Amino acid sequence: MKKFFLTVFLAIGLLLKSFADEGMWLPLLLGQQVYDQMKKKGLVLTKEQLYNINQPSLKDAIIIFGGGCTGEIVSTQGLIFTNHHCGYDAIASASTVEKNYLRDGFYARNRGEEIPTSLSVQFLLRIEDVTKEVMDSLKGLSGAERVQRQNRVLAAINKRMSDETKNIETRVSALFKGNQLLAFVYQRYYDVRLVGTPPESVGKFGGDTDNWEWPRHTGDFSVFRVHTKPDGSPAKKDESTEGNIPLKPKWYLPVSLRPLKDGDFAMIWGYPGGTNRYESSYGIKLATDINNPTLVKLRDVRLKFMFEEMKKDPAVRLKLASDYAGIANYWKFYDGETKQLLKYDVYGQKKSFEEKFMAWAKGKAEYQNIFIDWGKAYDAWRPYAKHRMYINEGLAGSSLLSFAASMLQLEAALVKPGAPLSEAKKAAEAADKQRTAFLEEVNKPSDQNIVAAVTRMFYEDVVKEQHPLGFYGGLKDKYGPLDDDATYKKYAADMFKNTMIFDDAKWKAFVANPDANTLQDDPAFAHASAFFTNYTSKYATLYQQFTAKNLEMGRLYLKGIMEMAPVKAKMMYPDATFTMRVSYGNVKSYQPRDAVRYDYVTTSRGLLEKYKPGDYEFDLPANQIELLKKKDFGQYMDPARKDLVIGFITTNDITGGNSGSPVINNRGELIGLAFDGNYEALSHKLAFDKDLNRTICVDIRYVLWCIDKLGGGANIINELKLMK
Repeated sequence: MKKFFLTVFLAIGLLLKSFADEGMWLPLLLGQQVYDQMKKKGLVLTKEQLYNINQPSLKDAIIIFGGGCTGEIVSTQGLIFTNHHCGYDAIASASTVEKNYLRDGFYARNRGEEIPTSLSVQFLLRIEDVTKEVMDSLKGLSGAERVQRQNRVLAAINKRMSDETKNIETRVSALFKGNQLLAFVYQRYYDVRLVGTPPESVGKFGGDTDNWEWPRHTGDFSVFRVHTKPDGSPAKKDESTEGNIPLKPKWYLPVSLRPLKDGDFAMIWGYPGGTNRYESSYGIKLATDINNPTLVKLRDVRLKFMFEEMKKDPAVRLKLASDYAGIANYWKFYDGETKQLLKYDVYGQKKSFEEKFMAWAKGKAEYQNIFIDWGKAYDAWRPYAKHRMYINEGLAGSSLLSFAASMLQLEAALVKPGAPLSEAKKAAEAADKQRTAFLEEVNKPSDQNIVAAVTRMFYEDVVKEQHPLGFYGGLKDKYGPLDDDATYKKYAADMFKNTMIFDDAKWKAFVANPDANTLQDDPAFAHASAFFTNYTSKYATLYQQFTAKNLEMGRLYLKGIMEMAPVKAKMMYPDATFTMRVSYGNVKSYQPRDAVRYDYVTTSRGLLEKYKPGDYEFDLPANQIELLKKKDFGQYMDPARKDLVIGFITTNDITGGNSGSPVINNRGELIGLAFDGNYEALSHKLAFDKDLNRTICVDIRYVLWCIDKLGGGANIINELKLMK
């Protein structure tokens, strides 16, 4: 018996212990033990300087940038640093073929030259624990009923703690798989302006080839500024910005020009989007067997056809650049994640621990049947998982089919018995507005190829019992054999030629007099309706049931784990949920495999070695080549290396959403911007690699050199507090 408990204790230790620098910690709940570890690594700031609800603290300089990135305030005038890829869409939107800021770069020489954007940023005001209120309302409930009640309760709390008149928004986040609930209260600012960006050849240097790879030489940064009304309050959305002034922040980050050493302390603050470190073995197997490979396969097709068109025309490249970058980013990520999960047998590791948990759970009514019920839920859903991926990443991956599917709401209004004509008219007018935006974004040649390819792939990959009834039989009768690419190409060509969505005259007539028959006869709508209606009517409910059961089992499993070892549970960190976190670690070199050692920094020497004139991924501006060859590094030169440091790596734990996050030294000074992870540890959403995990950062000295020497933006440099 004593041996059994020792085995369980060691197993729990393996699951719960924050190895090395693992952990994305909530600043509010930064326990003394974690803070003491940070101090041992070199931190000199106090806990109150890191996070204080009543006084300004470092957390007040960290912002949600746009819809899914992090930014930081770096001056007394509301200046923001973030990643180039975070500002990419705003930069592309501000660009034209004549004034192509994406290609050529841009730096405002004064406030009047700063470019308005549609971006917003959010500052965290406070965090409140609402666990008791929520849990009290859920007593005696389980499954879908519990999920529905919880959603209503969280919506009520969000509404109660928000204030639309002050742009204050509250979002309750479920942590530890729903065992703790915290309300995060934010204030949103809408007046955000583009101040500077390097050329895309700098900001995206290395492209998809270098994505998720080290060594890296990418200048992944952009500069913005947040403005307020003259009284310091945030402007409303769409409110006039005339007379607005730069934000006066509660806290901003000084910028360090000091050289980095292997082993230096580093912490990263930001908004990591999502991890699932406490995932079950069932979830790991579904990811590696079905979800990830299907996503990679479908995104591969989209990227192929988009890139073919982007190579032909600079205007098309500009139009598709942002979408292409987003698709490519996680295409490579999920490919790497699968390989790492399999390489390190994460499934086997999870399975081994779960067996020990089940032994502990015997005789405990709340926990003893978790894995029996959980296994049944996965068995019931698994046959339909690939179908769902094809809907989300295949059919919805086509711009035309995605827009056509949005008109299912219009169809519902048209066929609704007794519905007033005004309801259908209103739905048609809404579709008309959406069509305008759609036409501005779609690239017909690439999208037509995507539709043809995905339609065939669905036929071959998804079991025939799940196909839309009669769809492929009709396609065969009219266009030819279902094992021939030519069949699908002819079908897609007809669709794109004959849909009213691309025909202004037909569309205008339809909007003026919307009717169900015209809509249902449209080839693009008919295609989207066949697939999306088939899924929603037969399989969407199954997914909802699976999700509710999965959430319930995950919550109980983690609750049980914490009961197994309550002392160790205090050192657990919650999964990332796009809420403010801090991670700590060191600048550190690593050895990914036998006889290979990676240095902790890259320099301009390596940048010049990668440079390929005219190459899509490895070109550089001519004046940058000239400056680097002359070693015109100015005050940004690394004194030990006599070179310009481009990037560096740390052991910090981050994930998507941390893009643009500040990398901060032990004094609270900015040393770089986090923008990527390394390929050898791409399993990090599901499993942290204590030896190989590295965060890839652009060195702040390279950022400043690009602004100053390359871009001539001395006015921006003068606004910063430089620490030498």
